[in-house]
Amino acid sequence: MKSWKNALAVVLAVLPVTGIAADFPSKPVTLVVPYPPGGNVDTSARIIAPKMEAILGQPIVVENRAGAGGMIAAEYVKNSDADGYTLFMAANGPLLFAPMTMNRPDAYDWKTDFAPVGSVSITPMALTVRKDVGITDIDELLATAGEKNLLMASPGAGTTNHLAAEKLKADSGGDFRIVHYKGNAPAIASLIGGETAFSFDQMSVILPYIKDGAVVPLAVTSSERVPALPDVPTLKETGKFDFAAVTFTGLLAPAGTPQEAIDAISAALTETLNGDDVKKRFEDLGSLASPMTPAEFGAFLTEIDDTWRPIVAEVNANK
Repeated sequence: MKSWKNALAVVLAVLPVTGIAADFPSKPVTLVVPYPPGGNVDTSARIIAPKMEAILGQPIVVENRAGAGGMIAAEYVKNSDADGYTLFMAANGPLLFAPMTMNRPDAYDWKTDFAPVGSVSITPMALTVRKDVGITDIDELLATAGEKNLLMASPGAGTTNHLAAEKLKADSGGDFRIVHYKGNAPAIASLIGGETAFSFDQMSVILPYIKDGAVVPLAVTSSERVPALPDVPTLKETGKFDFAAVTFTGLLAPAGTPQEAIDAISAALTETLNGDDVKKRFEDLGSLASPMTPAEFGAFLTEIDDTWRPIVAEVNANK
């Protein structure tokens, strides 16, 4: 009798967890974006949200929590309930590098405070200069930026844009100042409006301005030329720089989130990203839809972290 009761107790203890997993999601899921509306990360979130919503049968809410290089959003998700209903729509800077560049290395550690769900997109950047500046190649830009007091726009300290700018500055011996803004949208507004003269920007946000002729592309940061800009060389092709830099967007949950919830979201995300219409939307923006399993995304993050962390340390040392 006692063993029967013990077995029943175990079954009853498991039932609520199994029931919750089977019903997931039973309420809206929030994607927390670390930047204001209009940038690469925000745009990526708004592309996938409607499709995932249809698959999961619950609203997918995009919530912007900008500030502190993306750390406000990261810490908000880190401290949220680990139930799968609050997810971090992350990018390189906020997830991997902001704690170092913002002098808060203990704020969070992506390896222990978050659980990878899946990659969303991969996007190269373009180095562009405002057309009325009158510069048409990278050599001229780097040679005259200092004497002309040309400012470089950045969407925030610790972003891939910022780190690529610091790498460009260090490798070229360039003399220019980097001005940080709170996201892609205000950084580009400063570029177009004349406050700054040049910038590294994700293809997904700068391509319309290139097509309109407002800015001139000097180089792209991918290892190969970008189909949308076939005549624009890579940084490596200029013969002066030996690095490539792309930005990713992806979903992570708070550490401790049930695997069943992670798997459900991952499956919906993969189905969304494999859709031809979603692929085309990313391609039109100069990005690439990049579905990955949670394990694959975790390995990808480790590779990015290992590659860029020494550069972050070098940037911090030279402050």
